[in-house]
Amino acid sequence: MKKPLHLLPDGNPETGFVPSSLVAESDFTTDDKTETISSFFESTDEKISTGVWECAPCREVIEAYPVDEMMTVISGSVTLTASDGSAQTFGAGDTFFIPKGTPCTWEITQTLRKFYMIAA
Repeated sequence: MKKPLHLLPDGNPETGFVPSSLVAESDFTTDDKTETISSFFESTDEKISTGVWECAPCREVIEAYPVDEMMTVISGSVTLTASDGSAQTFGAGDTFFIPKGTPCTWEITQTLRKFYMIAA
């Protein structure tokens, strides 16, 4: 039976957090290379997913963001720099969206925990 999901900032209590590997080890900017994910939902066609992701400080230059993604920062901070050099910093409580194909530099300056909703 389908029903609304309550996304919890501490992750899915049924599955918890598991290791994630979206960030290359060389992109981490501190000795901490922790990256975890807790999934709440994935559509049967795997095109939509939502959950909580947490990552230690890192910096990635992304030529084309691979998905459409809406995020709400639970804790920590991330700075996104557009290809024109303009930068925006997002912290706890901020919600933002990155369209698929967007070139940007993604820099986590404090361990980031975020809700995500991805449309692939």
